[in-house]
Amino acid sequence: MTLVRAKKHLGQHFLTDKNIASKIVDSLRPEGRYKQVLEVGPGMGILSDFLLQKAEYETFLIDIDTESYTFLKKKYPKLGERLINADFLELDFKAKFESQMAVIGNFPYNISSQILFKILDHRDQVHEVVGMFQKEVAERCASKPGSKEYGILSVFLQAYYKVEYLFTVKAGVFNPPPKVLSAVIRLTRNATADLGCDEKLFWQVVKAGFNQRRKTLRNAVSSLINKEKMVDNKTLDLRAERLSVADFVQLTNEIAENRQ
Repeated sequence: MTLVRAKKHLGQHFLTDKNIASKIVDSLRPEGRYKQVLEVGPGMGILSDFLLQKAEYETFLIDIDTESYTFLKKKYPKLGERLINADFLELDFKAKFESQMAVIGNFPYNISSQILFKILDHRDQVHEVVGMFQKEVAERCASKPGSKEYGILSVFLQAYYKVEYLFTVKAGVFNPPPKVLSAVIRLTRNATADLGCDEKLFWQVVKAGFNQRRKTLRNAVSSLINKEKMVDNKTLDLRAERLSVADFVQLTNEIAENRQ
C-alpha cells in the first residue's frame, strides 16, 4: 500500500520504532476497569498493530486525515465503524462509547493541550490516558508544586488524574523527526468525583494565578477576591506555583466565603 505523507499542518510525526510502539501500548492497564480504547491519530497504524492484538479491550481509531483513514481502511478491513474519520476535538464520547474507556496516541504536538482539555471535559468517562507528547508538555503535566514547569495544565490534570512520566523518546524514531524530544505519560483517573468547591471559580483562580505567575496571588487574583475581608490571608502572599491542588481548592472556598 502507498504510505501516508506526514502533513505539517496536522502536526504529524509518525513513530517508526516498533519496540517503542509496543512499550506504549503495554503501558495501558485496563485490569477490567474499561473495555474500549480509542487511539487518536493512528497515522499508518504502528500503535494500532499492537492494540488490535489485545483481547481485553475493543480498539477504536480516529484520524482527521482522510489519507490516513483511507490507508487504515485498507489495512484493517474488519474494523468497520470502529475506524472513525473525524476530529477528535469534536467527538461526542457519550454517543460513541458505552461507559469507561481509555485514550492512547502519538498525539499531534500542535494540539496537545487541546487534547488534554478535551479529556478533562470527559473525565468521568476517560479512566486512563497513555500518550506521546512533546517532552516539555509531558513534564508540565507531571510536575509538582514549586517547580518552574508547574502550571495551569499541571493543576487541572492532577485535580482529577494521577499523572506519571513514563519515559523519554528521542527524535530519531519518528518520520519526519521533530525538532524536540518527546515523552510518554500515563494519566489514571483518581477517586475525585468533585473538588469540594465551586469548580468554575476554581478554574478562574488557577488561570488568573498562573497567567501572572511572577506576582503574588493577592495581585494575580485581585479581581476575584474581596480585598478587605482577605487582607490577612497568608496563602495570597504566595505565588501560584507554590500551591497544590488541595491548596487551590481551599483558597477557592475561602474566596467564595468572603465574597458575601
